[in-house]
Amino acid sequence: MNESTIKIRLMKADDFDAVVGIDEKVFKAFRPEYYELKFEMLFTSKDYLPASLVAEKEDGTVVGFVMGRIYVGEYGIFQEEATLDTIGVDPSCQHKGIGEQLINEFIDHLREVGVQKINTLVDWNDTKLINFFSSNQFSPSKTINLERRL
Repeated sequence: MNESTIKIRLMKADDFDAVVGIDEKVFKAFRPEYYELKFEMLFTSKDYLPASLVAEKEDGTVVGFVMGRIYVGEYGIFQEEATLDTIGVDPSCQHKGIGEQLINEFIDHLREVGVQKINTLVDWNDTKLINFFSSNQFSPSKTINLERRL
């Protein structure tokens, strides 16, 4: 499998099972509730701009996805920022350029609608993911994520 056999397209509602399945393989956790909320926002909110993509093989099998959202600020004013909050590639298809292809198409899609900056959060200890994003030209932001345990 190479990049030429992978097609990137906008995510559809019927991609739900494939996305949840890939996520379960990657994160070793079954999280359908998380994706139910994300898909509900993606496909039912009139204020939500589409920014989520899937990668599929020639036979239509979904092998990867990237999910994000475009910020729409107060009073519907476009803020020129987006967030990438979830990315996953089926483990059997990793290290074949699909993640990079998803990121590139995601960026191209966002540029077309006027986005100028993409934010994402990564666990400080997840060196694989940090290296992936770094190799795709993401860098530390000037914002620090703070937390307080309760």
